[in-house]
Amino acid sequence: MTRIDGYGHALDRTRTSTVTVNGRRYTGHPGDTLASVLLAHDVGAIGTGVKYGRPRGITAAWTEDPTGLVQIEEPFPEPMLLASTVEITEGLVARGVNGQGRLAQVPDHARYDRRHTHCDVFVVGAGPAGLTAARRAARDGSSVVLVDDRPTPGGTLTGTERIDGKPALAFVDDVVAELAAHPDVTHLQRTTAFGHYDDGFVLALERRTDHLGSEAPAGRSRQRVHRIRAARIVLATGAIERPVVFEDNDRPGVMLASAARDLLHRHGVLAGRDVVVATTTDSAYAAALDLAAAGARVQVLDARAEVPPSWADRCAAAGVAVTAGTTVRGTVGEHRVHGVLVGDDRAEMPCDLLLVSGGWTPTSHLVSHVGGTLAYDEALGAFVPGEQLAGVDVVGAAKGTFGLAAALREAGGDDAPTAPEEPSTPSLVVWRTDGDPSRQFVDIARDATVADVARAVGAGMTHPEHVKRYTTIGTAHDQGKTSGMLAAGIIAELTGRPITALSPTTFRPPFTPVGFAALAGCQRGELFDPVRTTAIHDRHVRAGAEFEDVGQWRRPRYYPQPGEDMTAAVLRECVAVRTRVGIMDGSALGKIDVQGPDAAVLLDHLYTNLMSSLKVGRVRYGVMCGHDGMVVDDGTVLRLAEDRFLVTTTTGNAAHVLDSMEEWLQTEWPHLRIRLTSVTEHWSVFAVVGPRSRAVIARAFPGLNVSNAGFGFMTWQDTGLDGVDVRLARISFSGELAYEVNVASWYASALWDHLVAAGEPEGITRYGTETMHVLRAEKGFPIIGQDTDGTVSPHDLGIGWAVSTKKADFVGKRSFARAVNHDPMRKQLVSLLPTDATTKLPEGSQIVAWCDDGALPPPPVPMLGHVTSSYLSAELGRPFALALVTGGRERIGEVVGVPVGTALVPARIGGSVLVDPEGARRDG
Repeated sequence: MTRIDGYGHALDRTRTSTVTVNGRRYTGHPGDTLASVLLAHDVGAIGTGVKYGRPRGITAAWTEDPTGLVQIEEPFPEPMLLASTVEITEGLVARGVNGQGRLAQVPDHARYDRRHTHCDVFVVGAGPAGLTAARRAARDGSSVVLVDDRPTPGGTLTGTERIDGKPALAFVDDVVAELAAHPDVTHLQRTTAFGHYDDGFVLALERRTDHLGSEAPAGRSRQRVHRIRAARIVLATGAIERPVVFEDNDRPGVMLASAARDLLHRHGVLAGRDVVVATTTDSAYAAALDLAAAGARVQVLDARAEVPPSWADRCAAAGVAVTAGTTVRGTVGEHRVHGVLVGDDRAEMPCDLLLVSGGWTPTSHLVSHVGGTLAYDEALGAFVPGEQLAGVDVVGAAKGTFGLAAALREAGGDDAPTAPEEPSTPSLVVWRTDGDPSRQFVDIARDATVADVARAVGAGMTHPEHVKRYTTIGTAHDQGKTSGMLAAGIIAELTGRPITALSPTTFRPPFTPVGFAALAGCQRGELFDPVRTTAIHDRHVRAGAEFEDVGQWRRPRYYPQPGEDMTAAVLRECVAVRTRVGIMDGSALGKIDVQGPDAAVLLDHLYTNLMSSLKVGRVRYGVMCGHDGMVVDDGTVLRLAEDRFLVTTTTGNAAHVLDSMEEWLQTEWPHLRIRLTSVTEHWSVFAVVGPRSRAVIARAFPGLNVSNAGFGFMTWQDTGLDGVDVRLARISFSGELAYEVNVASWYASALWDHLVAAGEPEGITRYGTETMHVLRAEKGFPIIGQDTDGTVSPHDLGIGWAVSTKKADFVGKRSFARAVNHDPMRKQLVSLLPTDATTKLPEGSQIVAWCDDGALPPPPVPMLGHVTSSYLSAELGRPFALALVTGGRERIGEVVGVPVGTALVPARIGGSVLVDPEGARRDG
């Protein structure tokens, strides 16, 4: 155990919590992270690399850690989190991963939500610069939102610094208290600004519990996405310490120098007892001295030729040995570092912790998100924000201002607090040292090495963006935090170009991983994809219906009786409709009310056939095509008046058709005087179908003339029932005598009950969508989207009669003149009858030429088409299918093969209409 008394300002040492990692139990304190607990118990490796399976431990103390990935198992499963950012809680269970997590196997019942906020000034980062900027804006009277991703404010302050003549953490407390007193200041900790977009828009994720897994108090969400719009944005996001690449730099026990210092002061953890610090810059000396003061034996290896005098004196007084002009060439050890290889002779130096510092990289992700450019600063050896973005100010280390005093002046102006000036010696830029490039890791998160970069460069990929795609460097959770500058520097070395000619790869949202649940917020389950039910859904439930989803609608699929499976129930329903009468709820059918003096003109433009010639009281089938002449939807059109039509669409396509109609109207024909209104939910529709349907309708509406002469096919009539208006239409999607009964949905339940009661003497049977599909397929009626795939024209479906040759133009007309649309070998809709009369062909099955020996043709096997619909028919007494087959109509009578499992099933091609091809049943 390496807890050090007198350190750990973030901890509540009066309480303890027990966590389990990789099957072992460990204790920690509130304020600990999973990483600090493991390091306090001297745990090195916690997982393995994604590619090579090498041990992986903790590399950094916060979101810049590329290695310490864990999977949370309890209290709730959550994959791929950094141990350095997981706040512990009692009973937390986790395991290290191999770079790949797994999704939870149980549903997440926690609540997630979102909030919209507008402010004058939005400050990202509650370190000393961010706090100063927020305080200044609040004093100026601005509304302020301040966010910071850590549990407590102060950024990376250790508490050893002094601001305004007082301990730095006391300064932080004073500023936070002042901000809290301002009514127009919102201060959010545990909140990461993960995406920056145009016009001052930022997305931020707030973790609203003090750890990942605990359930939030009642009514409180676990995580919240803040959608913030600000007039001015201040980025005080700090900087990330840069590692150096050398052999076996991925071993547990190699850590950023700033991380070891942070762990010591924040969590009271001494990450090693025998420490080597390898640095190219001044900042690592502070870590070396602090660890030495906490009891570690520390040696500093400075790559620069001379040791900064001020640090040399302090190290000498503290007993810290310093060697100049020396670099680390590699590490030794198995599951953690046992020593380092130093200098040209690769002499071994024993240690249990290697701290590295190759300089600092400003955290400029949120600048890049909105297209901000980066410029290389020779003095810093880093890329800093280049151009000034409108409405965006970058301050402090994020801008390349690394001295605390200078950063405070930059953020606070005349209100700037004071801090001691810090002497600084120029850093030495070192991207990597000599060694085996296949063991020098550039992006440890992806197991990407110098050898991978060299291979990419050798293949001609000399731009960092290309190298990123070839090697995966900068992808996954690292997002270039520790690997971006290294990759750019190594590419520059390998290509002989100055790094000023390159830049790290473009940073893109999110800055850190964001759970899909948080992005979804409350829009989950039925709130994400609403379940729509018809007005008589309760009647279907009481009748024992089994439901299916059609678009967003929950529709009855079939109504099983005791002992029936779906096959038996559908066969029974089919027999009832074909021989007696059935009733189906068709209310989910899309319905669009088209009104205006130019309504007929619009419909002529959109449908392939002529609608302006339709008489009031009549119904016409219509087909809509896209620009390419391929079918996008079909349905019926009822002319209600000279200037009014009711258009029906397929259930799943209703919203798309209305959207398309509006787009045409508003962009191409805005002069037309028309209004389009969706009335799908306004009207409930019940289909009464079968040879006994006329008797049912006559009994239900005694005053209505239901004879063929009085009520012809493809006509509609208005009537009434108990003072309620009812509209009936003679439309058939089954080939049988049929009536569609329409009523305002307020009265749907009463009308359904009335129709069922009127049909009882005729043995009326409820039927669902599966039976409807069988009946329509027996008649060769296609379902758009099932029997079509976006490459099918009306002629391919055998409904070329619905394409007008009289109209001057309509959407898709020009495409019908293309030679390819007249090719006789296009795929055409036909029927398939398995010759054994027993096999039901799976939908989607490919169709191939039949060989006499029943074997597949030699590869490559030419595909003739595929099965689009397949059912068992009570009317035919056998299974049948519809299919799209190349040159299908020319192949009628031909036998083709359909692979089913390991067998090739022969099937004979026929016409698409299998039941009542003469249409005699339609009129009863």
